[in-house]
Amino acid sequence: MSTPMLPEEFSELEPFAATWCLETEKQRFATRIGSTMEEMHAFYDAAFPRIKDAMRYLDEFDLDALDGQQLNLLRLVYSVITVSLPVEAYGQPRTPDSGNAHFDRIVEPAI
Repeated sequence: MSTPMLPEEFSELEPFAATWCLETEKQRFATRIGSTMEEMHAFYDAAFPRIKDAMRYLDEFDLDALDGQQLNLLRLVYSVITVSLPVEAYGQPRTPDSGNAHFDRIVEPAI
C-alpha cells in the first residue's frame, strides 16, 4: 500500500491526488486542457464541497512550514480553482472563443 498524498481528514479525495496535486500553475493548466469534461466534473464534484474544510484545516498551519500532505492539499485546492470555470461556465477544457491565444509566464508564484 502506498503512502497517502493527502491528510487523513481528506482521504476521500485521494483518488484525485496523483492527477491534481500539481506543483505549478502551468502543470495544472496542462492537466485541465488534457482532461475530459467527465474527468473534471468527477474531480470538481468530489473536491468542491470540501474546499472550506480544506481551507480551515490549512489555516491551522504556517504556510511556509506545510508538510508534504498539507502542501498537496493546498495544491489540490488550486486545481479545483483551475477546473472551476470549465465546469461551471465553459463546458469545455479550453476558454471559449480564445482561438490559439496563449501567454507565457516567466516566473511562477511562490507555492
